[in-house]
Amino acid sequence: MPELNPPSVPDGIAAAILFARGRPEGLALISPTMEGARHSFVAALICLPVLLIMRFVGWATQGVPPQGFAVALAGELVGYTVGWVAFALASRFVAERAQRLGDWPRFIAAWNWSNLIQYALLIVLLLPAVLGLPGWVGNALGLVAIGYAMWLEWFVARVALNVPGSTAVLFVVLDLVLGLFIGGATGRISGG
Repeated sequence: MPELNPPSVPDGIAAAILFARGRPEGLALISPTMEGARHSFVAALICLPVLLIMRFVGWATQGVPPQGFAVALAGELVGYTVGWVAFALASRFVAERAQRLGDWPRFIAAWNWSNLIQYALLIVLLLPAVLGLPGWVGNALGLVAIGYAMWLEWFVARVALNVPGSTAVLFVVLDLVLGLFIGGATGRISGG
């Protein structure tokens, strides 16, 4: 029997937009299979230009890190890749402990696609600096964006894994801890 919802980029983007609005119907657009989970890593390729823009803007305003452009860029790309893969692997372990392993492929696909929204927020956060607005405007927007991103991650975990909110928090914390660790290691490698 053919899969009712084969993975596609337009469906992943549409699901991310629905999730961003707190709409669980986005799950209907996400394939529940391992193929869907694997395909959702296309989101990492879509988000990559945002990371590169942010790093290039940072290097343009603050200077190239001491190790040089090539080492800094290589470090950022390695950290970026490891971040996507590490969360997928670690979240599978947590999903298994929460007895939701059967829902994990759809969860990781939904999580990956929801990153499109979070990376779009990062571009918006560049605007205050580009427009020359006071630093407090960027800081305030940053706090709002962090809160919203954490809510979005919590929402996707709760809905895609069909778990209570308290269990969904574990996935958000896992992402934060991995992000801090990988970000710190990447910063040391790239000299940023």
